Amino acid sequence: MGSGQVTDWQGKHVTVAGLGVSGVPAAKVLHGLGARVTVVNDGDDARAREQAAALEALGVTVRLGDGATLPEGTELVVTAPGWQPDKPLFLAAERAGVPVWGDVELAWRLRGTVPGKPVAPWLCVTGTNGKTTTTQMLASILRAAGLRTAAVGNIGVSLLDAVLGEESYDVLAVELSSYQLHWAPSLRAHSAAVLNLAPDHLDWHGSMEAYARDKGRVYEGNQVACVYNVADKATEDLVREADVEEGCRAIGFTLGTPGPSQLGVVEGILVDRAFVENRRESAQELAEVSDVNPPAPHNIANALAAAALARAFGVPPQAVRDGLRAFTPDAHRIAHVADVDGVAYVDDSKATNTHAAEASLAAYGSIVWIAGGLAKGATFDELVARSVGRLRGVVLIGADRALIREALARHAPEVPVVDLDRTDTGAMLQAVQEAARLAQPGDTVLLAPACASMDMFANYNKRGDAFAEAVRELGAGA
Repeated sequence: MGSGQVTDWQGKHVTVAGLGVSGVPAAKVLHGLGARVTVVNDGDDARAREQAAALEALGVTVRLGDGATLPEGTELVVTAPGWQPDKPLFLAAERAGVPVWGDVELAWRLRGTVPGKPVAPWLCVTGTNGKTTTTQMLASILRAAGLRTAAVGNIGVSLLDAVLGEESYDVLAVELSSYQLHWAPSLRAHSAAVLNLAPDHLDWHGSMEAYARDKGRVYEGNQVACVYNVADKATEDLVREADVEEGCRAIGFTLGTPGPSQLGVVEGILVDRAFVENRRESAQELAEVSDVNPPAPHNIANALAAAALARAFGVPPQAVRDGLRAFTPDAHRIAHVADVDGVAYVDDSKATNTHAAEASLAAYGSIVWIAGGLAKGATFDELVARSVGRLRGVVLIGADRALIREALARHAPEVPVVDLDRTDTGAMLQAVQEAARLAQPGDTVLLAPACASMDMFANYNKRGDAFAEAVRELGAGA
């Protein structure tokens, strides 16, 4: 299928791998373009059968319970991002010389195919943690500048809808996961940021090197700016390795005083020394730290990355300030729930890995930490060793809590630990009650689990909701 846009889909045999939030829209779009579409799906449950029936009514062929076999005559595979690269279907496609795209790649190839609809540049955000918040901040800043935009990709509006729908955009704020980037070989952004890199999803990628390589794809072919984290050398290394367009610049962000071609913080002010006329001798004030909600260190870093991408697109300084002030973070992201008896209770259920949990812990001085869940292959020694000075106590929940308990025994033996030997959803109320017992006035009880939630809850949202409800019960009792 080459590396350019495909203009004639009529009669092309396309196999869509997986139903769900990306597979169903992709199948509908391709069918509407005239392709002969076959959907293959591993599962054969009630939800899959319902989706299959809707697609079959349109004329799409669906094979449930068989996601391993490549249909005969396939010219292209379009996959859901979560399907692992070593699946037999993809190995068969490789042997047959059949390209494999993700839904992001499909959307990229379909830009400019709607008559009269302008092609919006993409400002892309990836990283282990902070992607959603940064992308939403970026969209808020772009809107404050009067631009038509949307937060899309791994968040909000579907990229296919953004590219093919009736709504026109001046620019898109695009969140991309490592899975999506793996399957997006021809993506070329206006500008892109890698916020940070830490071990995550290694079971999918196979190694840290492969994970970093997929994240680094976001820089390939960048036109204006590759935004990296000064405090995370691995992100700068990815910029150095990227093949970008002539004139594309490396732009760093830092929580310290910025050097030339960087954004940073000076005496509580977010400043720009990258997109100013004389960046060696001058800086542009963008916003105050207090304009960032919440003003935790890792969230200030998110704001700087969003500002860098917006400035790369030509957004004026005042729009950065106004956009950050207008931004409201999603639930379960370092959200203050309540104060009870002088103790603050904070829900960061979204901290599902050690890197996110460490950033969350770094935002507070004295903490009773509620942690645990599904470790996803993670280890906790480094997290505990770096955070021990902040820990008043720890309450452990979830299936893999022993891994955290053992790390605490090695690196923080003096810190009191309550190990709750239960994985039912009601354990959260007991966890909050135990945390309240350990806490003293001025402390923060912080839910930053460093683990996935599926051992006890449907998702991290439900886990955060359970925490907030338990805090409300605690407050009512007080």
